[in-house]
Amino acid sequence: MPTANPSGYSANEGAASASQIQPAKGKLGVMVVGLGAVATTLIAGVEAIRKGLAKPIGSLTQMGTIRLGKRTEGNTPLIKDFVPLADLNDIVFTGWDIFDDNVYEAAAHAKVLDKEQLEQIRPYLEAIKPMPAVFDQYYVKRLNGTNIKTGKNKMDLANQLRADIQAFKKTVSRVVIIWCGSTEIFLEPSEVHDSIAAFEKGLEEDHINIAPSMIYAYAAMKEGVPFANGAPNLSVDLPFIQELSKENFAPICGKDFKTGQTFIKTVLAPAFKARMLGIAGWYSTNILGNRDGEVLDDPESFKTKEESKLGVLDFILQPELYPDLYKDIYHKVRINYYPPRGDNKEGWDNIDIFGWLGYPMQIKVDFLCRDSILAAPIALDLVLFLDLAKRTTGLCGIGIQEWLSFYFKSPMTAPGLYPEHDLFIQSMKLKNTLRHIMGEELITHLGLEYYD
Repeated sequence: MPTANPSGYSANEGAASASQIQPAKGKLGVMVVGLGAVATTLIAGVEAIRKGLAKPIGSLTQMGTIRLGKRTEGNTPLIKDFVPLADLNDIVFTGWDIFDDNVYEAAAHAKVLDKEQLEQIRPYLEAIKPMPAVFDQYYVKRLNGTNIKTGKNKMDLANQLRADIQAFKKTVSRVVIIWCGSTEIFLEPSEVHDSIAAFEKGLEEDHINIAPSMIYAYAAMKEGVPFANGAPNLSVDLPFIQELSKENFAPICGKDFKTGQTFIKTVLAPAFKARMLGIAGWYSTNILGNRDGEVLDDPESFKTKEESKLGVLDFILQPELYPDLYKDIYHKVRINYYPPRGDNKEGWDNIDIFGWLGYPMQIKVDFLCRDSILAAPIALDLVLFLDLAKRTTGLCGIGIQEWLSFYFKSPMTAPGLYPEHDLFIQSMKLKNTLRHIMGEELITHLGLEYYD
């Protein structure tokens, strides 16, 4: 029997079906941590799409399709027509930020979207004003905010966040929280993260290893609210958070949106591995001029990002299985703050590969991308899919939503299980999960059924 809980959601083992997914009734409240370039691009984009001023390009939930049954059947509905996702017209935004600019002012400062485009939706954006944020400059050296919560200790700050969530819950039907804030300094798991009791004691004692992002994640879990982490911060990938996630039916997923250079890596590396082509070295460098670039100019914050970006190749290429091809890769990642570029990031890769009989070849990739334009649809998809997970028996109670690995540089998995970084396997996992919860046959791509 499903296990009931006060929120009205349930979880059990085994397959789910459409009858076990609660409908997306009412308003979906989205609480964004950090109303900077990514968040304002997301919010402005959703409103522009709702008004018919733009298309949701880059969003799998809005533009993607899913094949059902055999290829010969021609049954390929839009994902948003196949699973009961919240409608964009039902999304309500709020958030926290360390600056008191409203969303219009913040978007104008970020300079991601054209002024003319922002003016078309200016009244809507101006009406969204940030709540004071939990912030400590010790964890993000290059920022100095003014719209900051104060309290007697970190537990007090956590309770203030919980009060914000509770107040917002009264105005909407469901809530999802997404971190679009800055990259914090590199932290490693310690004893304070081992259990709920240890963490709560650490909150009372202002433990140095408890960063603001962890306080947000804790508040979300205590309130039974799904949480997505768009930065590489140590926040939900901790034992006590995973315990709270299961206890309070609050789905969690990976960390650090997979947008530019790492997105390309998770496309190319599987191709080299599929063809058994060796790799001698992979040098990656980035130039970026937005607030994220400024924060990452601090070595301690860059260390957090570097760890997230470096792990991708090892997991995809499995050098322990293919030592002749990938054992001795020289992998280097650099990020340089370059103000003239603003949000228009450039990711440059030099890849030294080798083929038949060991002969060397090279591949050069120069991706002149727009960081927030790539991140905004990821944030939208995660909000909608996490809300779906919260409403779905068989997903809600398992905590970690590995099927959302598709969107992250650092996917989350069950303890002891290596993460899957191959973009194409991640895509198959995501779509098969949607088929599974809707009671449809999984697609194996075996193809033998066409030749019986």
